[in-house]
Amino acid sequence: METIPQTNPKANYLAHKEAIDDAIARVLESGWYILGNEVAAFEREFAAYLGVKQTVGVASGTDALYLALRACGVGPCDFVLTVSHTAVATAAAIGLCGASPVFVDIGSDGYTMDPDRLEDSIKGFRGGRLKAVVPVHLYGHPVDMGAIEEVARRYDLRVVEDCAQSHGATFRGKRTGTLGHIAAFSFYPTKNLGALGDGGLVATDAPELAENIRMLREYGWKERYISAVEGQNSRLDEIQAAILRVKLPHLDAENESRRGIAAIYQSVLAGVGPVLPKTGSDVGHVFHQYVIRTPRRDALKTYLREKGIGTLIHYPVPVHHQPAYAGRSRGEELLPNTEKIAGQILSLPMFPELREEQVRTVAREIREWCGA
Repeated sequence: METIPQTNPKANYLAHKEAIDDAIARVLESGWYILGNEVAAFEREFAAYLGVKQTVGVASGTDALYLALRACGVGPCDFVLTVSHTAVATAAAIGLCGASPVFVDIGSDGYTMDPDRLEDSIKGFRGGRLKAVVPVHLYGHPVDMGAIEEVARRYDLRVVEDCAQSHGATFRGKRTGTLGHIAAFSFYPTKNLGALGDGGLVATDAPELAENIRMLREYGWKERYISAVEGQNSRLDEIQAAILRVKLPHLDAENESRRGIAAIYQSVLAGVGPVLPKTGSDVGHVFHQYVIRTPRRDALKTYLREKGIGTLIHYPVPVHHQPAYAGRSRGEELLPNTEKIAGQILSLPMFPELREEQVRTVAREIREWCGA
């Protein structure tokens, strides 16, 4: 019986192996391994891809979000609005600033921040200073950024996009990462644009924010060895930048492959039972994950595992229920949709190299389990 993994970053490496190996060799032969030509070139190329004026490579997606928040002035005793249904890295980045998260519920028919609940959370907030909102483009589906931006403007909040899972996604024709004041990307190996290790990037149209990030990523240096502000060491590696340069020209085609896989799932599983992902006409979904919902999630997961089909749960425990955040956050009493979906979501196999027959096998087994 063939095993079908939920994700497979090795397959993506093998698809580009020759060019990646050449890029690594080029860096090794250059003798320049930190903040050299590869990072500078990738920053230019990714900025052009997004359509923004400035990008700054950093060490990870978590660092990208943390430094973006710091560049926006978020610090100790501040509060930042975000969602609890997300990777814990979102809340961790807020905590690294000394700030605390205020959780906003997701929509009843999706997995991203509900703009109406955002305004409710702002109106009901007491006893602190709200500085920013972090909408998370989860699973590759963009947030309704038009509505989020409108609310943020009314309350003078900085908008920091969490684009860790939305490389190439669009909202009303504009790529995610260009829709707020500043944006954070992750290049973890399983991402739509993934390195062969950790890596991240901050994108913005504001030169002053980009300059802040450049200082913060390298000890606060404005000139070498002189720290103008208190910074840290968070630099995108030259080898990872070279790998990302190889893979970036293929991103749109690989996103199309993900959409094709999603289309097969949608077609074969329509009306069977599980709730399938929804997308609107304003949205260009890139399906970092293909997530279904069923009250019998655990039974389905077990059944598929027995059939050699890998699945994952992104994410089984909302952030506000995790011990590290007990008593350190607000808004958890207003999250009915987040609470509901936590026990129902299941991520099916999704990566560009999946073969059509594998996708149809997964869908057929789900139909069989549903009795369809």
